[in-house]
Amino acid sequence: MSGGAQRAVRVRVPATSANLGPGFDTLGIALAYGDELTAVTRDAPGATVHVSGVGEGEVPTDASNLVVRSAAHVFEQLGRELPGLEVSATNRIPHGRGMGSSGSAIVAGVMIAAGLLESDPVAPLELTEEQLLAFATELEGHPDNVAPALFGGLTIAWSTENGPKFKRLMVHRGVAPLVLVPSFTMSTELARSLQPKQVPHEDAVFNVSRSALLIAALTQSPELLMEATQDRLHQDYRGEAMPATRDLIRELRDAGFPAVVSGAGPSILVLNSGPAERLAAADLVAERHPDWRVLLLAVDTKGATVESIPA
Repeated sequence: MSGGAQRAVRVRVPATSANLGPGFDTLGIALAYGDELTAVTRDAPGATVHVSGVGEGEVPTDASNLVVRSAAHVFEQLGRELPGLEVSATNRIPHGRGMGSSGSAIVAGVMIAAGLLESDPVAPLELTEEQLLAFATELEGHPDNVAPALFGGLTIAWSTENGPKFKRLMVHRGVAPLVLVPSFTMSTELARSLQPKQVPHEDAVFNVSRSALLIAALTQSPELLMEATQDRLHQDYRGEAMPATRDLIRELRDAGFPAVVSGAGPSILVLNSGPAERLAAADLVAERHPDWRVLLLAVDTKGATVESIPA
């Protein structure tokens, strides 16, 4: 039950790209390309979800929708009852493409819950950043996608005995991201199943060095991005399951562009050191691979936002 006058919130959540090459399950970046949702409380229990854009006619439109389940999780963990909801979602983030769509849906639900709890007329409650990250990570399983979706910019995320933690960093203004989106999808579960349980010692050392270098490249020295995006932990193992992605990454890197798998794939992230390099990479793909969608995106610096609106 909504327990009084209707309340409404508007939430915006950015797409993300995780791993960034060597930063497996740790590094992520928010992209200025995302979903917008509104949620209005109602007296009738349960939820109705209206979806336009990506996922329209495909994702659940009742309380089993991931956004609603995520909001319900927050309320349940806090000992509260989720009111009935009417949710409208305008989705842009491609599903199953490695741009953090499931993480963004989870963050959207968590932020809807946060907005409704803060505006509760009887017992308002403001959630901390730590709580937001903890709730989202409980649902997603790991924090590398939900951290940048929540907080924007470049994030380093890690797990501790006391829950997930994150550090947000500002990306150098010269970094010009390019995302290449194919028509086919990739299951994150399948991608993870292709990785070995153990890797050679020299590969682990290689990735430690490149991950450290990548932080420097993204925040201070974009000219180092080509070397900094090298990886030996996950991309090669997953390549056979998405040969078109693997081959285009090789083609781009051979041409001097720092391309990596975006998340679990099959999209590709190119972390260019400037706008001219990004345009050159985009032209190459448009000319040789016109079936790939080219997105010239900025880094999202705000992360997820929630605001109360008239019901």
